[in-house]
Parts: sequence; structure tokens; C-alpha cells
Amino acid sequence: MYSDKENINILTSLLLAHGIRHAVVCPGSRNAPFTHNLCEALGSGCESVTDERSAAFVALGKAQALDEPVAVCVTSGSALLNTLPAVAEAWYQHVPLVVISADRPAAMIGQLQGQTLPQQPTLTTFWAKEVSLPEPHDEVERWYCNRLVNEALCAMNQCDKRPVHINVPVSEPLFNFTTPELPCERVIRLTNMSLWPATLTRAFCQSVRPMLVIGQLSFSVARRVVDGLDKLRGKIVVLQEQLSNAQGAPCHFDEALKEIAGQETYEPDFVIYLGQTLVSKRAKHFLQRCRLRRCVVVNASGELTDVTMHATDVVVGRTEEVIDSLCHAIKKEDVFSVGEPRAFYERWATVLDKQTACCRQFSPAYSQMMAVRRLCKVVNNQSCSLQFANSTAIRLGQLYAGHYLFVNRGVNGIEGSLSTAVGFASSVCRPVYCVIGDLSFFYDQNALWNGVDKRQLHILLLNNSCGGIFHQLAGLEKSPYRDDYVSAGHHASAKGICEATGVAYRLVKDARTLADGISWLTHDLAVGPMLLEVFTDAEADARELQRYLQQ
Repeated sequence: MYSDKENINILTSLLLAHGIRHAVVCPGSRNAPFTHNLCEALGSGCESVTDERSAAFVALGKAQALDEPVAVCVTSGSALLNTLPAVAEAWYQHVPLVVISADRPAAMIGQLQGQTLPQQPTLTTFWAKEVSLPEPHDEVERWYCNRLVNEALCAMNQCDKRPVHINVPVSEPLFNFTTPELPCERVIRLTNMSLWPATLTRAFCQSVRPMLVIGQLSFSVARRVVDGLDKLRGKIVVLQEQLSNAQGAPCHFDEALKEIAGQETYEPDFVIYLGQTLVSKRAKHFLQRCRLRRCVVVNASGELTDVTMHATDVVVGRTEEVIDSLCHAIKKEDVFSVGEPRAFYERWATVLDKQTACCRQFSPAYSQMMAVRRLCKVVNNQSCSLQFANSTAIRLGQLYAGHYLFVNRGVNGIEGSLSTAVGFASSVCRPVYCVIGDLSFFYDQNALWNGVDKRQLHILLLNNSCGGIFHQLAGLEKSPYRDDYVSAGHHASAKGICEATGVAYRLVKDARTLADGISWLTHDLAVGPMLLEVFTDAEADARELQRYLQQ
């Protein structure tokens, strides 16, 4: 029988799954449930050592002799500090140790409770990874607990083997041992790219409904994978936003997902996730709901970024290596041309083609949507760069842009979008179009008065006198504070800012003047920095977007 503490059982199960066969445990009440579980699971693989300093060195010696990871389990308080000398030694020797510390719940730290101190972070310099596990109350917290343990154990082997720290707060009562068996936990494996062709490609080629999902890539990487992705698109489903597409029209999968909602025949069974963030929340929710048999996350750092919440493998490698490997394997094996894999591909191709046609045929009324559509229709045929701000701007750009979209999606903030565009424009010899909303613009207006060269900068300012995206969030209209406080309604104009900073300025308030304004912004390229301010109504903007989605 095992402890009734779920985080402890998750940890124990994953220690076994990741090959931990030996542990050194120290006496203590807070860590007694761990000691019980480790003894129950490992049997004679457990050793008891009273002195934590000595226990950690004993674990170090066992790891040296066995050439495999060894766990050391201590109670809360100063016990963890006593492991420092051995942890530092393990760090420099590249010996894999798993230091497990019991802890009191966070609310008790610093409240004159016995054997408590801030245990995370503690020995930060010497951990390859340090995590603190939640006590799960729902499925999301349970997934989080599982993910943290997997992250730590993968990190232990990633950088030529280093010690890791897993801190586990547990609330009382501590001593109920009523769980008959350990849970079957999702195990996430860390793989080096050198092992990719022999293992994961074969598994991908044997899948029934394969899918490649590509998040944000740097422009240089996006350019390097253009040819490879063109080859793959004829064989497998590729979902890709303009944040990773260096060449080609948008893939309207966000709209497609709205149409196919709930239809299991569109769900993949094997996903390879490349790159960083996705803009589409609908895509994230779709992937999280899918019952994936396998999900491989690839990045150069080996970091576990589990967007799908189903990751089974983390591959340390570059995007272009993966795409080249897939192209070679698919061509060699001649897979995905018949049967269910081909039917899955054709189902997706049909719905994506339909959404592309809908977007091209849809003619929005005067709105921010119309402004971005008309701008992109012109600049898609120019040699230029596009810098889009966050929120509504980037979402509209995903519909119409035929170029790669530069956008600050690392943390999705609005605070530096204009400054980033200024810095970009000062470093290239081609037009740079910055599409930005009013709150993002006025927040960052200082970007225009500095002495940085802005001659290549052309700004399309979408001004609906508020944070318009908040008018698209269902339910928020019920709050009487939405307009003035949440969406920060205002009556500001960029005209005075432009006059003060030497930026050529025009304004637009209807569809007729919009056509002239877009022509001015995109053809008078010798004018220098330019700004076209398009005034719209937030409610009308929201209605047009909703009308498009309903179509």
C-alpha cells in the first residue's frame, strides 16, 4: 500500500518510470510518506542514513558506482541545506542526483512553524532544474504536477547529467497509507536529435492521423524550412501561422477548427510540435482535447513546452533538422499516400481550402478588418517587412498577410510593439509596415521622438478609441466597467504626436478615404516615416469579425 498523497504517488511512479532504482532516505516526519513509498516501491534499493550531509554523499557514491541516477530524500527545514556540499560536488562531477525535499504548504512558510524555511529556490546555482509540486485538486493541477516531475527528471540527463531538486509541500494528515497501487503516469522522454531518424520518424510514419504543428519561428529559420514544408504539405496536415511562414498565403486553420468542432475524424493521433507560441487559442484548446497517442515537442534547448498537454517526448534539435528528416523518411518509405492517413489529409485539405475561399470572398464593411485587408492586398506584392502589434492587430494579420509576421509573442505584451518596429526599420533598406492598435500605440508613443532612423517606417494605426479586443470577449459586456476601465476608452489621436516628431500624418474615417489613405501609405515611399490613423467603432469592428466567423 502507498501514501494517500497524490503528488507523492505521482512522483514515486515517475521516478520508477525514469529508471530510478536506488534511494537514500533520511529520518523525519514530513518526509515519512516519501520514505514509505520509496521503501515500498524500491525494496532493498533503499538505504537509511541519519545525517543529511552524509546521506547526500552516500547517494553520490552510489550514483558513481552504478552509473545511474540515485535519489536522496530529506525532511523539511535545514535538512535540505545540509545536502549542499554533495550537490555542489555532483554538479561539477556531472553526477545525476535527485534531491527530494518534503515541505510544509506555502501558507505556513515564515509563520513560526517548525522546520520551515523557503526551500525553493535554495541551492539555485547547483540545480539543473528545481520544481515544487502542487497538491492536485483537479485535472489541470494533476497534469501540472506530472509535467513538473517529468521536466526535472529530463533536465537531470540533459546537460551531461546534473543534480535536480524536487520540493514537495504536503499538508496534514501525513500518515495514511491506503492507496493499493501507484498511478500509471504519462512519461516524457528526452531525446537527442541524433536519435531522431531511427526512432521517432519511424513511429510518425506508422501513425494513422499524423499532424505537424508549427509555432512562431525566427524569420531566418522560417526561410530555411520553406522548401521542406512545401514537400510535406502534399503528404501530411501542416498547421502553421504567419509567425512561422516565410513564404505563402495564410493557413486558415483557426476558422477551420470552428467549423469542425467536435468531429473526431479530424483529430490527429500523432503530433509533432515545432517552434514556439501559437496565436490561436482555438488551436491550443483543440490540441488539448485530442486523444493523442504520441506528441513530440522539438526545440534546441530541450525545454518542455507542453502546449498540447499531451507531450510524450522532448527532442533536443533544430526545426530544420526535423523537417529534413521527415522529408527524407516520408519519401523513402512512400507513406501516407493511401488508406486512413490519406483520407485524414484530404479531410483537412478540403476544410482548409474552403476557409481560404471564404476569407477571400468575404468583403467586410468599414472596420479595422477592412483596413488590414486592404493594406495586405497591396503590400503582399511588395518587398517589405511586416511588424504587427499584439491583440486585434496580429489576429487580423493572420487572415490576410502573405508575408512572415514579426510580432512580440514571447509574452504577448503591448508595451514595446512600436519601439520594436522602429528598431527594425532603422536596420533595413526596405519598407517596414507596422500595424498597431491604439492602446499599444499610445502606450509606446515615446518610440517616435528618439533619434533612431525611422525613414522606412509606415504605420497603420487602428484607433477605435479603446482596447477593441475586449469588445469581442463574450460575457464581458455584462460588466458596467468594461468600456471605461477594462478596455480603457479614450478620445486620443496620434496627430499631435506625429506633428511633434516629424512623422507624416493622415486620418481616415470612412471606406472612401481609406482607399486613398492606403494608397498614400504604401506608394509614397520617399516621404519618410508615415502614419495613417484609421478611426473605427469598436462595436462595429466586433460585429464584422463575428459576421466573418459565422460565414
